[in-house]
This record gives sequence, C-alpha cells and structure tokens, in this order.
Amino acid sequence: MRLDPESSRQIEANRANWDARTPIHVASAFYGIDGSRPAESWFADYEWSDLGELAGREIVHLQCHLGTETIAFARRGALTHGLDISPEAVAAARRIAADADVRIDYHAADVHDAVDVLGEGRFDIVYTGKGAVCYLPDIDLWARVVHDLLKPGGFVYLAEFHPLLDALGEVPEQGREDSLELRHDYLSGRGAIAKDSTHTYTDGPALESATTAYEWRHGVGEMVTALAAAGLRIEVVREDERLPWPRFPSMEAGEDGWFRLPEQAPRIPLLYAIRARRPTLL
Repeated sequence: MRLDPESSRQIEANRANWDARTPIHVASAFYGIDGSRPAESWFADYEWSDLGELAGREIVHLQCHLGTETIAFARRGALTHGLDISPEAVAAARRIAADADVRIDYHAADVHDAVDVLGEGRFDIVYTGKGAVCYLPDIDLWARVVHDLLKPGGFVYLAEFHPLLDALGEVPEQGREDSLELRHDYLSGRGAIAKDSTHTYTDGPALESATTAYEWRHGVGEMVTALAAAGLRIEVVREDERLPWPRFPSMEAGEDGWFRLPEQAPRIPLLYAIRARRPTLL
C-alpha cells in the first residue's frame, strides 16, 4: 500500500510544517497545556457513549499531535497508544503525558505505516479526528490501514470537523468573520490544496520555516464508502452543530462548554462522527 511520489513529497512537507507548529501549539492558550483546558473538553458527550467502556481495552489515537485528547483515554483505564507524523509533536506529547502522570505509548510515524509500526489485528479501538483526515491524500488506503489495525470485533471511531466547515473556511476571513459563505470545495477531486501561511490556527507567533502545508478534501459520503469498502460495518453516523472552540465570533457557549451558532442562524453541521466495526471471524 504505497502513495504516489507527489503525495509522498507533500506529506513530507506536512511533517516539517507540524514540526514547526509544535512549539507554538505547546505554548498556546488554545491547547491549554498549562492545565487551563481539560482533556475531556475536546470530546462531545455522545463520543463517550459511542466509545463505551474503555477500561482494559487497547486503543490507538492516530494523528494525535500533542496528545491533548489521548490523555483522556488513559485516564479512563484504556491501554493507550498514540501515533503522529511529527517527531517534535510526539516528543512534546511524551512530556505532556509524563507531567499528567499517565502512561501512553507514543510513536512517531506516518499513519500509512501504522500497521508496520504498531502491529496487525491489535486494537480494540482506533480513534482519530478533529483535524486529521484533511491530511490524508487517499482515503481508501487509510481505511485499509485502519481495518488492518483492528482486532476482529474492534471498531474505528472518527470524530471530525465536517467538510461543510472546511468549505466555509477553518479560520475566519478578515472582515467577514461571521460569514457563512462557501469559500472552498466540500467534495474531493481537485487534488491537494497548498496552504502557505506564516500563522497556524492557534494563538502565538508566526512560523519561521516550513510554512507550506497540503490538505485534501473528503466528503462524508466518501468517508463512509471507503470504510465500508475496506470491510468495516458502519454502525453510527452523526452530524453535530457544535464545535469545541468558537470558529465564528458570534458562536455562543452552551452549558456543556461547546459552541453553537446563534439561535437565529441556520442550523448546519460543523462536526461529524462515524463508528465502523471490523466483523468478527466466522
């Protein structure tokens, strides 16, 4: 299972970009690693019911970045692993886990190499999302990797920003901060989108190097079809109007700490979730 040379080059550029972002993200208020943002604040309420009991189960968080969410699995008793393409992010994740006094086995590797690094048919749960799949050039290839990581009976859980949000723009356009105009593709088909930006999505200083990153669009239908084609059985598909941070200035925090557009605004999906299970052997 190999990517074409151009996609491999773009992924290497993304690796360098995430290495450059990491110290900015570690110091940012957005991630709240100083303790100002609990790990569980990144999760929707339904994620925990969809994931079920975690104690004693083996889980891997793919494309885990700093492990800010990964910690929540370890605290619930899971045998927890994390994998990320950026060695700088993995080094930071190890420090963050040590400071939080939780045991997490982290690996620095491209997600496409996850089976070679972690082992085939090993995990009860593969978790991923919230800014991960846009960095995958080939969803069919990714879905086969996920399938091969899972034990028979295990499942993948994807909680991801909705492609409609991506089409509106991940960060506000200056002067149009509350606009719901479509500015980018929802569907795939145009190949990689090169983004050259000196600032990342968090607060903090500008990047000094490796400012170009590449993203790919993937619709919800494409994701569901790829997982099914890889041999996984779709069990849950959700769409959610909430986000764990205020993408639009007009968004209002609910009692759960998550943000919604004002009551008078259109109700649109900003997050989605899929659970898909590897069938048990006959």
